[in-house]
Amino acid sequence: MIKTFSFTLIAVIAALFVVLVIRAGTFQSRQLSPEPAESTAISRAAALAHLSAAIQLKTVSMQTPSANAGAFTEFHALIARAFPRISRQLHKETVGEHSLLFTWQGKDDRLKPMLLMAHIDVVPVDPSTESSWHHAPFSGEIADGYIWGRGALDDKSSLIAILEAVEQLLANNFRPARTIYLAFGHDEEIGGINGAAKIAALLRARHVELESILDEGLNVFNGIISGLDSPVALIGIAEKGYLSLELSVESAGGHSSMPPEHTAVGILVDALKKLKEAPFPARLNRPTHEMFAFLGPEMAFDKKLVLANLWLFSSLLEKALAQSPQTNALIRTTLAPTMLNAGIKDNVLPSKASAVVNLRIAPGESTASATQYVRHMIADPAVTILPQAVQLEPSVVSSIDSASFTVLHKTIRQTIPTAVVAPALLVAATDSRHYRSLTTNIFRFLPVTVGTDDIDRYHGIDERISVEDYERCIRFYAQLIINSNAPMR
Repeated sequence: MIKTFSFTLIAVIAALFVVLVIRAGTFQSRQLSPEPAESTAISRAAALAHLSAAIQLKTVSMQTPSANAGAFTEFHALIARAFPRISRQLHKETVGEHSLLFTWQGKDDRLKPMLLMAHIDVVPVDPSTESSWHHAPFSGEIADGYIWGRGALDDKSSLIAILEAVEQLLANNFRPARTIYLAFGHDEEIGGINGAAKIAALLRARHVELESILDEGLNVFNGIISGLDSPVALIGIAEKGYLSLELSVESAGGHSSMPPEHTAVGILVDALKKLKEAPFPARLNRPTHEMFAFLGPEMAFDKKLVLANLWLFSSLLEKALAQSPQTNALIRTTLAPTMLNAGIKDNVLPSKASAVVNLRIAPGESTASATQYVRHMIADPAVTILPQAVQLEPSVVSSIDSASFTVLHKTIRQTIPTAVVAPALLVAATDSRHYRSLTTNIFRFLPVTVGTDDIDRYHGIDERISVEDYERCIRFYAQLIINSNAPMR
């Protein structure tokens, strides 16, 4: 009997191994091999000058609507000067005081329009860090093969590159078959309520139904994706939701020399400790699962074996992804304490202690379920949990089977032939969330190379974009418009 069981076990293991190997062997590449891109002429000197001038304008987003109004007015004037054909041939509207909507009328009204997005505003620069910049943060200096300054990555390079591409196509007497909208918000960094939200509302009022939207988001990652030597172009097909919760505790206070067993600060610390020790469950959501379906076939056989058989190895992959903050955010709702407030003097027990925790909610969950999870984990009636005003549900997951995704995939492979393309989850939030009712095809991608030392440049010190990447952005947008010219099926 023991011998029979051993033979049976060996046979089962052998059969399982054969199945795993066969699935890995048939794990075919999802990469497109399109014809070469059409040539797009670029005036390098003019394009660099335009981006440099845009960076020099301090379009810092502020909560006060009138703050920095002059900089935004100057930005509009810069666009009018730098792109005369756009100014003459496209219909321009100013929305919410400082945002812009351009309409490039297509030849065929039966085709749904496409919308290209970017934002004018930038985050402020911490004055204490200015001396650490290699080039002044609003200099727009061109040096060492880069354009330097706030907005070079986020997001003026995208905005100016879109305009450069359209201007060049107009110079070539190109007219799109489908209408193309260019939407440039002015307050993305503070929520987009007066910019993108109002542009989207305007389009809804006109009953516009879009074919697709492309906004900023993920990039071309070089040396960051383990198991791949090639650069990886990740297209955001979904983005996480957003929620902040205030945790507050009130107590009698008193003198610190006679502390009670439970203080407001102590109870709050215990609550935060519970949340740290009980992270949200890991789960291979759809965007992350599809990312590995695209990346797996390009990897070595051992990794391909695992990724082709996630029905068996998903828990193993989840454990591996959980080891890094960047990849951990792909598989779960994350929670981070961001604000703490308690006390007025070192020898006085505070009568109130509070903290704000920020959650980025993964697809498949909701602000309600995330709030309930936090309540369940803390399980202390002494802790009041109050959701803050801004609450965003996770976005719909855009289909990788849509014609719009295929066109975007094709364009990336034409303009960055060495890149492996894959869909992915964007863990941050973009202005595209305001347009959710206008189309289900929303993608988030900017063809800028990001290495291990570049991630912290977003909103950080020494923000920059390489001249090569900037020129590639222009060619990418021009080619995307050309590729989108035909009917999509």
